[in-house]
Amino acid sequence: NQTEFRGLVLWLEDQKIRHLKIDDRAGLRQVNTPDWDKQFQSYLNSLECPKLTRREETIDWLLGLAVRLEYGDNKETYSKHNTQNVDMNGGGGDKPKLIHSNPLDNLDFTSPEFVAGVDKLADFLNIPKHPDHLITLQAVASFISTRLHPAAIQDPTSVIPEGQPFDLKANGSSNGGQQNGDIGMMEAAQILRLLHINDLRLLQTRINESIVSVQTVTANPKTDTRLGKVGR
Repeated sequence: NQTEFRGLVLWLEDQKIRHLKIDDRAGLRQVNTPDWDKQFQSYLNSLECPKLTRREETIDWLLGLAVRLEYGDNKETYSKHNTQNVDMNGGGGDKPKLIHSNPLDNLDFTSPEFVAGVDKLADFLNIPKHPDHLITLQAVASFISTRLHPAAIQDPTSVIPEGQPFDLKANGSSNGGQQNGDIGMMEAAQILRLLHINDLRLLQTRINESIVSVQTVTANPKTDTRLGKVGR
């Protein structure tokens, strides 16, 4: 409330900021007078406080100033507790310990056991492995999230792509004129082209869905024959 706010301002000036002389703080000490806001504004101007509209912003600025001044007055004391000094002292008993509530935070994603686990998952799901095991893990996660969620398990046909299989060997000549003699490279280029086409189709579908959503807001097909017009 207002009294607590004024009291906090006075405490910061008395104990931490100490910008005014003791006698000049008399206006701030009179926290119950109607003239306090005027004294406070004059105090902010003397501190060169930026123009702030909310009380919370003003008190946050004053707290930041108080912390900066406190650190400046006791720099040697506070410098003893920075990360560099704590590490140089062998950790010490005052070094804070971070306790993770998420068990995944304690995993070593580069350990041989983790890499072997990713490879086993990829083999079990019949997913080709990438030299970078983390990319393989992304592929595994994508497959599980799209094909093994409860709705997909209940109705597998809902997530199986529709359409006829595309025979790369039968269509090997349609490689955009890039005949280089490397069959593997040609097939990889065809796969990338097909994936790009699929992405374009998904993008078009989302654009169409967005258009329909906007039309449901802007269009009004209701007809009022009494008014002799259609819509609003």
